[in-house]
Amino acid sequence: MTTSPKIAIIGAGPAGCMLARLLHLANISVTVFEGEASPNYRSQGGTLDLHTTTGLAAVKEAGLFEQFLSKARYDGDAMQITDKDLKILFERGPSLTPSDLDASGKPRAGLAEQRPEIDRADLRRILTEALPPSIINWNSHLTGFDPETGTLTFLRGAPESGFDLVVGADGAWSKIRAVICPAIAKPDFSGIGLLQLSIPSAATTAPAVHAAVRGGNLFASDNGCRVALQQLGDGSIQISLALAVSSEDWANADECGFDAHSLTSVQAALTTPSASPWYRAWHPVLISALLAAQTAPVPRTLYQLPVGFRWAHTKGATLIGDAAHLMTPFAGEGVNVALMDALVLARAIVRAAGEGTEGGLERAVEEYEEEMWPRAERFARLTHESARVWHHEVGGTPEEVFAKWMALRVKFHSRS
Repeated sequence: MTTSPKIAIIGAGPAGCMLARLLHLANISVTVFEGEASPNYRSQGGTLDLHTTTGLAAVKEAGLFEQFLSKARYDGDAMQITDKDLKILFERGPSLTPSDLDASGKPRAGLAEQRPEIDRADLRRILTEALPPSIINWNSHLTGFDPETGTLTFLRGAPESGFDLVVGADGAWSKIRAVICPAIAKPDFSGIGLLQLSIPSAATTAPAVHAAVRGGNLFASDNGCRVALQQLGDGSIQISLALAVSSEDWANADECGFDAHSLTSVQAALTTPSASPWYRAWHPVLISALLAAQTAPVPRTLYQLPVGFRWAHTKGATLIGDAAHLMTPFAGEGVNVALMDALVLARAIVRAAGEGTEGGLERAVEEYEEEMWPRAERFARLTHESARVWHHEVGGTPEEVFAKWMALRVKFHSRS
């Protein structure tokens, strides 16, 4: 390769847009193809906790730290882990107190390296709007990829070709992964279902719930069922209930016993004593949270890729983010790993472009993959084991379950 490479990125999520931003800053030709018709900044997946050496490192290298600080919340990392009666098993206050912030709400000098929270929708907006509009091709739903020619085909529009590298940042159901590793075209069913609800303007619509969450996160568990309450930057509180389920189709009414898309049906199933596996005798504050929800419920089936998933290197293609290492949300590491993927791969591509040697880009991509695989495996294993403890190993007192989870975290960090 003696000229600047031409890079295609499939998917305009956090990983894809971060990679595009880093390559654009280095004057590398990059085009993003996204199936959505236009930017969509609806609330997507609640709040994210970016870590200093991974997610925040990528944000800084992308020159977006000031934009990030304008949306970040340094009180949002406060956490409570409780039993169903709100008995505290673990409590962590916010990384920064009001005295640590200046008049604009930003951390004072030397304190910005804490682990701030940001809404997923805000992060996506920052990353998307950091790119020139011409870089992202919206409404480009990928239907095929030929790694021999680098040709991409779409549901609408003409094929695109001539790319030196195609990066699959296209998530759980990655079309690029299906081509370079057909055996893992479909992710694995994790055995966990998720119901998401939202309380808008929680400080006024549900003040007791708002006070209980304390501006951060509250996780309450009871015998395999877990409810998470997360304060978002728009004033809403997102509620997520997770439970081990036996079928990918658990949200069908004949499977779960209620209409998982109806707010009144879901609220009745979650708060009325019954034989439903989703019912728990939660503390009155948690019951009031469920009853205060005002948005249509979103049922989700959670999927994952096998821990340690790898693929044979394919010339002209690679994967980042969920396409490479999809994991459930139970360790809170997915977006940090994904943003680090983008950072490592961007550095490799820029280095290869600067060297300009024949075959340099392929060697750089292989080096990225060899670095990413063991790094992602560590976090995927922690996530898998966390889900097992909270949802699949029913029984035991809340204190015993929490102790198992804490032991996992201690073991993980002792090997960092």
